Amino acid sequence: MSGTLTTPLISVRDLRIAFESQSGQREVIHGIDFDIFPGETLAIVGESGSGKSTTASAIIGLLPGTGHVTSGSITLDGRDLTNLTSRQMERVRGRDIGYVPQDPMSNLNPVWSIGFQVKETVRANGIASSKSDVEARAVEVLKQAGLSDAEKRMNQYPHQFSGGMRQRALISIGLAADPQLLIADEPTSALDVTVQRVILDYMAKLTSEKGTSVLLITHDLGLAAERAERIIVMKDGEIVEAGPSRKILENPIHPYTRRLVASAPSIASQRIQAVVEDRDEIQTSDEPAEAIPTLRVRDLTKDYSIRQGGFRRAEPFRAVDSVSFDIQRGKTLAVVGESGSGKSTIAKMVLQLETPTSGTIEIDGKDTATLSKRETFRLRSRMQPVFQDPYGSIDPMRNIGNTIAEPLNIHRVGDRKSRRERVSELLDQVALPQEVATRYANELSGGQRQRVAIARALALKPDIVVLDEAVSALDVLVQDQILKLLADLQGELDLTYLFITHDLAVVRVAADDVVVMERGRLVEQGTVDEIFSNPAEAYTQRLLDAIPGASIPLGGR
Repeated sequence: MSGTLTTPLISVRDLRIAFESQSGQREVIHGIDFDIFPGETLAIVGESGSGKSTTASAIIGLLPGTGHVTSGSITLDGRDLTNLTSRQMERVRGRDIGYVPQDPMSNLNPVWSIGFQVKETVRANGIASSKSDVEARAVEVLKQAGLSDAEKRMNQYPHQFSGGMRQRALISIGLAADPQLLIADEPTSALDVTVQRVILDYMAKLTSEKGTSVLLITHDLGLAAERAERIIVMKDGEIVEAGPSRKILENPIHPYTRRLVASAPSIASQRIQAVVEDRDEIQTSDEPAEAIPTLRVRDLTKDYSIRQGGFRRAEPFRAVDSVSFDIQRGKTLAVVGESGSGKSTIAKMVLQLETPTSGTIEIDGKDTATLSKRETFRLRSRMQPVFQDPYGSIDPMRNIGNTIAEPLNIHRVGDRKSRRERVSELLDQVALPQEVATRYANELSGGQRQRVAIARALALKPDIVVLDEAVSALDVLVQDQILKLLADLQGELDLTYLFITHDLAVVRVAADDVVVMERGRLVEQGTVDEIFSNPAEAYTQRLLDAIPGASIPLGGR
């Protein structure tokens, strides 16, 4: 930001926001003040429920449900946005203020192709009018968002994209009209570190070349420190600390900020150690634990046929190419790689949600392909998933208590009273208040929904948990708590984890061994210490180099 610029683009003064409920009005934002200057990137950090996304939604006039601004002002170039009509606000969205929401699956229409949705944005904002110009601009913005094969991907639908690719599509929509301000609400939480760098580099390019301001909502302190000039720290709807990013993170003053910094994982962090009193009691057999891996994958391959649109012939696509690895009982194997590398496809095959084209998956030495329907059902009680997209994996018509209890009901575990007690115990374990049990998914933040998904997966006390980006949507405090919880459960119950993630800093604290994937192939594997200290492949080194904030001293481990 230039030192000569003294007039803010966005000015927020004494902003108060409340939601109406049956019990009355509940204020969630309590008189906050801040400015965003032309060309500046400002980051708002804080735990889930602190008011980050609510503040961003108020700026763009998209407060959910009964939420409304009760007092204060939000001015854009001197114009108070809180006084605009709905029609006037529609002209501001897209053209003046772009918005990239957190949850791609609930913000993309599943019955429209990705290309149609991007082109609709281009037309709605008056960027181009002719069919050819609209098409060209749509391809351009998808490429700018890191989708190199944009022409081929235009005719595909959201469910045919990985989580990271869906997020890139949302980012391209937010940037389509070259807005003055881009509000990015966790824009890279679903992206691998290399694509994350592409996206963030493009945002930085906008800032420097076009004077575009960025309001970055994030729980990633390393990313905030690396990409934002200033940071605002929010807690319970209030700003508790604000200032230059490196100063805030290297020398935090407020106790809450200190907790955030201490909880943030980094490349220099150490593996979380489980707290177990009598670990030796877990061993129930004289046979060495390493004799038979809990999970063994051999030459696993998965092919798909992708139809490019219309009546064109389907083209073969190999998502996973002859992958092999073992996970010993009580250990955590992390599978890392860029979006589209095959990580989640491996998880789906392990969970019996996809059928391998070839290769074998063995659980405790038994080939899962030979299991009967009854045996597969029993296996599901021992092996539970936590998916990347919590909103897409939670029934919006069920309350949270029934959602968490669903596995207990399906597998007929306990009676109604014991199931309620188990739900209450699980809510405590994942740091959610008991009243959440009566609420619904649309009433929770992205991080809270992910905690619900983790609680549901732990309900049956499984032997194997497949975690597909299980902590990517969580703020650092809850992430730290969940990772410690997973480590403690692993120590107590000898759990085995298959940990799918793009966050290598989390791998450092959560995993014992690592498998590195690139375009469906396994390119490197080893212990966490081996991979981080001495990577053998240039691709692995590139992933490590792309970790945001690697040079900033974060984390207390």
